[in-house]
Amino acid sequence: MQTSGIFAVALLIALAIDLRWGEPAARWHPVVWMGRALEHVGSVTAPTEPTGRDLRSFWRAALGWSVLALAFVVPAVLLQTFILSHTPWWLASALLGVLIKPMLSWRMLRDEVMAVENALDRSLHEGQTQLGRLVSRDVHALSAMQVRESAIESLAENLNDSVVAPVFWLVVGGLPGMVLYRFANTADAMWGYPGMRGGRYWQWAGKWAARADDVLSWIPARITAVALWLVSRCERWDDLARSARRTPSPNSGWPMAAMALALDVCLSKPDVYVLHPDGQRAAPGDIARAVAIASRTLGCVMIAAVLFLVSTWVVRT
Repeated sequence: MQTSGIFAVALLIALAIDLRWGEPAARWHPVVWMGRALEHVGSVTAPTEPTGRDLRSFWRAALGWSVLALAFVVPAVLLQTFILSHTPWWLASALLGVLIKPMLSWRMLRDEVMAVENALDRSLHEGQTQLGRLVSRDVHALSAMQVRESAIESLAENLNDSVVAPVFWLVVGGLPGMVLYRFANTADAMWGYPGMRGGRYWQWAGKWAARADDVLSWIPARITAVALWLVSRCERWDDLARSARRTPSPNSGWPMAAMALALDVCLSKPDVYVLHPDGQRAAPGDIARAVAIASRTLGCVMIAAVLFLVSTWVVRT
């Protein structure tokens, strides 16, 4: 079987593992390893107080990012090459499926988002606390409506970051492409802040990580938005494109705006952006509706990816 056919089967195996068992233990999770490595390098890279133009921190962080990226991508290349060259197709598919699984995470995202609504049913404080597991903003001043909005926004954004983008880069670059993306996305989450975070100043030290993630997420974010738009049968493409550009990020606005239109719900971040301002305010039940739409979108993206890989295999044979 051609490589593309093996990856098609491996992707289905990875999704099945995710839906059945979720995430591996932290000690075996490559993304956790990435986070720990980035935390260590960041602690000796970013300054502890605000600075002016700091090209030294920028280039030091860029070098650290590049070295760590190679440290994760090179083993992925070697593992993929060995598996494809020395094992039968069925075993290669199974092994690659196991390796692919930690690079995508749908079940955990779904469960964490649904837990926000369940927590809100008990109390606003519990809902805020649960939301704090998903977002980096201050959650304790948010109303129940704003908590729901933030949970839906996080679902839409992470549908791209945790599922669609990894699958896209698997199709483009195999396991190494998937690993590179998850590393870049993790680095952006930890370093890509325009100010103080965790006792470090990331204005310059985090620029490389932020821009790398912007580049690698550009196409997948728009694929995610198109998939959400198609699944929800929304006819307002002009509204989607216009709303998507209102967020500071060049990418996250696309899936969030698509989700806002799909639900006909206004999503906003105070003093930053408002998406679909003519929509209804987030209410009980909207998180569940958003998860249902995201689930259908996931299914469509997976089917498209598998069909593309299979068609590539058929053409080559």
